[in-house]
Amino acid sequence: MSNEEFRELEDRIGYHFKNKSFLLEALTHRSFYHENPTRADSYNERLEFLGDSVLGFVIVEYLFFLNDKFSESVMAKTKSYLVKEAVLSEISRFISLGDYLRLGKGEEHTGGRTKKSLLADAFEALLGAIYMDGGYGPAQKLVLSLFKEKIDTIIFSREFHDFKTELQEKTQLLFNSIPEYQIIKQEGEEHKKVFTIEVYIAGEKVGTGVGKSKKEAETIAAQEALSRFRQ
Repeated sequence: MSNEEFRELEDRIGYHFKNKSFLLEALTHRSFYHENPTRADSYNERLEFLGDSVLGFVIVEYLFFLNDKFSESVMAKTKSYLVKEAVLSEISRFISLGDYLRLGKGEEHTGGRTKKSLLADAFEALLGAIYMDGGYGPAQKLVLSLFKEKIDTIIFSREFHDFKTELQEKTQLLFNSIPEYQIIKQEGEEHKKVFTIEVYIAGEKVGTGVGKSKKEAETIAAQEALSRFRQ
């Protein structure tokens, strides 16, 4: 990477490295390391492992000190939701992290710069690099600048709640059976489809959901089923 590219990424994340080797390591995928042994001393998996722990701690610390005094269960579910691949890859795309990665030819040709798993890992590695270079403060600042609004939205909407998992756990315990989801109807154009899904337990319909995706419709159906159980 050129000095200009270093500065460009640093400006995007709001942190400038004292030791650029940390940033270079965070951006180096193992495919590049194996194909270019004379151009890379290491790759980003150790920093990724470190960054994963830093990210989890920052999120839990933020939740812990909120006035709501969330339970351990809520904090765990919220953290689990926020550190999943889909969220981290979205954050990576927001800061255009994929543009700066050092990839091997194989990864480059198979769209590595847009792969969710690769982008999620790279963000954690970047966070680990910031922690190594500047300590906890800058790492915390980056996480909160990128995640705070998302955390607040998730808490308000309770989007972290996994109704499908809760329903499956209940039905296994009560009926020794797992829910079955059936698509009843699909409507709308290809990019604006609306799905109607029913959920059955031991052959009996217990809930119906309508959503813009199968997952959303299934979640709503599971939520309705759980409401019936509680009543």
